[in-house]
Amino acid sequence: MGAAGVGTAGYRRTVTPPRTATGSATPSARAGSRRRGARPSGTELLAAAVGAVPGGAERPGQLQMTTAIEECVAGGEHLLVQAGTGTGKSLAYLAPALTVDGPVVVSTATLALQSQLVDHDLPRLADAVEPVLGRRPTFAVLKGRHHYLCLARLDNSTEEEPEDTLFDAPAARPGGGTKWLGEAGRLGKQIERLRTWAEKTATGDRDELDPGVDDQAWRLVSMPARECVGATRCPFGQECFAEASRARAREADIVVTNHSLLAVDMLADRHIVPPHKLLIVDEAHELADRVSSAAQAELVPELIDRTTRRARTLLRPETAEALTAAGDALAVGLAEAPAGRITAGLPTPLREACTLLDAATRTALDAIGDIKADDPDPVRKQQAKAALDELSTTAQRLLEEADHDVAWVEKNDSGSRRALVVAPLSVAGTLATHLYDERTVVATSATLALGGRFDTVARALGLDAPPPAPPSPAAAALAARTGPGRPAAETPGRRLAGDVAPNAVVPATEGPGWRSLDVGSPFDYARQGILYVAAHLPRPSVSGLPEAAGEELLGLVGALGGRTLGLFSSRRAAQQAAELVRARTDLPVLLQGEEALPLLVRRFREERASCLFGVMSLWQGVDVPGDACQLVVIDRLPFPRPDEPLAAARAAAVDAGGGSGFAAVSVPIAAVRLAQGVGRLIRATGDRGVVAVLDSRLETARGYGPFLRRSLPPFWYTTRPEVARGALERLAKS
Repeated sequence: MGAAGVGTAGYRRTVTPPRTATGSATPSARAGSRRRGARPSGTELLAAAVGAVPGGAERPGQLQMTTAIEECVAGGEHLLVQAGTGTGKSLAYLAPALTVDGPVVVSTATLALQSQLVDHDLPRLADAVEPVLGRRPTFAVLKGRHHYLCLARLDNSTEEEPEDTLFDAPAARPGGGTKWLGEAGRLGKQIERLRTWAEKTATGDRDELDPGVDDQAWRLVSMPARECVGATRCPFGQECFAEASRARAREADIVVTNHSLLAVDMLADRHIVPPHKLLIVDEAHELADRVSSAAQAELVPELIDRTTRRARTLLRPETAEALTAAGDALAVGLAEAPAGRITAGLPTPLREACTLLDAATRTALDAIGDIKADDPDPVRKQQAKAALDELSTTAQRLLEEADHDVAWVEKNDSGSRRALVVAPLSVAGTLATHLYDERTVVATSATLALGGRFDTVARALGLDAPPPAPPSPAAAALAARTGPGRPAAETPGRRLAGDVAPNAVVPATEGPGWRSLDVGSPFDYARQGILYVAAHLPRPSVSGLPEAAGEELLGLVGALGGRTLGLFSSRRAAQQAAELVRARTDLPVLLQGEEALPLLVRRFREERASCLFGVMSLWQGVDVPGDACQLVVIDRLPFPRPDEPLAAARAAAVDAGGGSGFAAVSVPIAAVRLAQGVGRLIRATGDRGVVAVLDSRLETARGYGPFLRRSLPPFWYTTRPEVARGALERLAKS
């Protein structure tokens, strides 16, 4: 993209060209510098990076991880690395990445980690290693096409665009209802502000627009990948922000992207992310779910209506009416069908709706035909074709009712959302086929070894994993002495299950073409924290917060005087807990949903006596080191709900094959969630506190209790309430 260009709207964009990354080295200069002299090793670059941090010191796990990555790249093996909180895993993988002929791709699950890499870790690393490399390494961020402003869409967008936004059906918009004039005027003002921004921005990245605009406005000026005609056929192709971001990524040493785009890249035969030899997947425990989401499709009546309006000028009236009739049929079928997984074939009304939609979309696509060079508006034509094609493909997929797919009806509590959804039963095959070919993959997370082994996650990521080995004679003898499901002892420095040293790492697992490594954590969990399981409480049986669990919560929170993060299995339980603590104590209680989450977390950090209660998004989205959070309470084990369609279908498939769906599907899901929640307590070497699990099954369940405990950090373990309250009282006085 040039520094200046003229669009068909007649306005001239004059902007400062974006940095290729952190340096100005051209590809030829970068290649030349790589040829001069011996290339430094990853461990040397790590030493330089650590040495540049005031008071910085190499951590054994960090060095071990860097070395293992270098070995796997050299040997062509894939690597699973469990790196606990505080390991410094970002530097551990970024340093060896700079020894590989780039680009190297780093994929993250969350925007928080992506921002940390781009805004902090990579600039500091570039500063530190420039003297060692003899050049400044470069990096770039690659996001989905819809994250970038589309000049073609902006050129065609106005505040009066009835076919897309202003007259959306009520169910398509939060709160429902018809858009009123003032709301339309607000949207128009946002579009005008976007036009002004378009003349200044160097990247077109939505994240750089401050203040931002709402999703409705952005939808009018962005282009999903499936609707793009391509740079060669677009009148704004030479100025395209999305294409410019890809060009910068091709020239960078390190490309940071996200799991969702990585998943789309795999499903699209890997033509989005630039070719590379090394892929680093951070937060790897989330990858399979993101791939599953990318492979998911749905039919929504409002989408059919919007697609029909978009394509109407390109169709004969009877063809448009056939599309409308199909959308109406789908709406009727969804209204009659109960929410939940479809297990006995599509209900007749939904099958008929899909059949009508398949026929109508095929007719519409034939009528529109191919996009030609002399088409007066190729962008709008491609948008209509893409939307129709997606509807057609989804209808055919649902009608096929393949064994490898799961279908369900989805409705929200307000009734504003009704959808027929289809998703793959498993993505392990997709990952096995598309993730590992022609590149080395390093998958890392703080929670990869479930139940003390890597094989469960390895299989979920498409790797061949050996079955668990039988226990050693010593382990078998210990289990016989302590009884199934019981910890070896309640003594300091003892792991939760088995006779394992406090900071022992998980034994390595390996399979064809891959190996694993647990580099541990620099934290001394047995001295820094207590895992208290309220084994005396009744087994939870009803939704919400049981009375006995509420009394236990009050005793723990009162002993510490606040400073509590409450992680609850349902919104109802979180609300009941908040009401109870507010009624029986003077402590300030912050409840998720009452204010924006970032504001709640900030208040929790700043108000020493406060409690923050919430649901699943808090289990891995909160990082509060120090004494603001010294008690983490978990109300019950986070098994998937029986009405979660994918988890239920996967468990049923295992049951049908003669296995235990609960053990193979539900328990590993709970293990990951529980480990993420427990991990909220110790975030720094000076942190102290208690994790309290108010679900007695973690102690008493003989089948899965030990597996779940082995998935957690090796805290000092107790089931005695007086021990937990005593520790909290001492913390309150410190």
